[in-house]
Amino acid sequence: MQFKDYYDILGVKPDASDAEIKSAYRKLASKFHPDVSKESGAEEKFKAANEAYEALKDPAKRRAYDQLRASGYKPGDDFRPPPHFGEGADFNTADFGSEGEFSDFFESLFGRGGPRGGRAAGPRRGRDVQARIEIPLRTAYSGSSERITLRDRGQRTLEVKIPAGILPGQQIRLAGQGSPGTQNAPAGDLLLEVGVRDDEHFRLDGRDIYLTLPIAPWEAALGASVTVPTLGGDVELKIPARSNSGKRMRLRGRGMPGRTPGDQFVTLEIHVPPALTEAQRKLYEEMAKAFDYDPRHELA
Repeated sequence: MQFKDYYDILGVKPDASDAEIKSAYRKLASKFHPDVSKESGAEEKFKAANEAYEALKDPAKRRAYDQLRASGYKPGDDFRPPPHFGEGADFNTADFGSEGEFSDFFESLFGRGGPRGGRAAGPRRGRDVQARIEIPLRTAYSGSSERITLRDRGQRTLEVKIPAGILPGQQIRLAGQGSPGTQNAPAGDLLLEVGVRDDEHFRLDGRDIYLTLPIAPWEAALGASVTVPTLGGDVELKIPARSNSGKRMRLRGRGMPGRTPGDQFVTLEIHVPPALTEAQRKLYEEMAKAFDYDPRHELA
């Protein structure tokens, strides 16, 4: 049996705070979860991160492990637990999952609550499981019911209610859909971290939505009332006369819904129509003569 460096597995320093350890674990769990990752060895890396976090999130186990690590063990060293390791410590608070979920190294230190660990075990609630889903921006805006397929326990299909206005990185908790408990204890929960796919026209930043709006030269020069798409439907926007490309306008409350809804920002972009006919070319020539205008005068 080989020694494992749980800090190295999570990519944190030995003096990392509980919050840093939790953050590192969540990133690895999201990256390597078998339901979303296509990388080679993702399932093994996911299990390794779970085990490392299980060892370090509990103060009693972390203290005992730190004392052991300070003895000079390095990853890959041949390892046997020293006599009386963890004597007097209470490791029964661990949330153990199904048989075979943790390595022999972990079990040799902390047991499983059964005969191998030498500790009495009562019913244990199942562990929470993390997974990641990705939804379109329009679904995140309006909310919906999505069907997802997980491969954590064979294959199962779940119906997930997406709340309107959910943002990237937020989680949806499905009670009782995590790892099974032991001795008829309740199962853990399934925590779905939400990712939001880019939209063809709209860009999300926080709760604000950004849209680039093409306008004609005469709309920019003379002003106009134009129809602007939003995720909640079309609205009318008044463009001031003498507007230039890059001008940004705000549609208040037209961003992502929430307790404080976001805004939609519209950036004007002047599109010049091509001169495809002789008459159109002459109009451009007349404009060139009629306007004493040099758009590059500031560069001189």
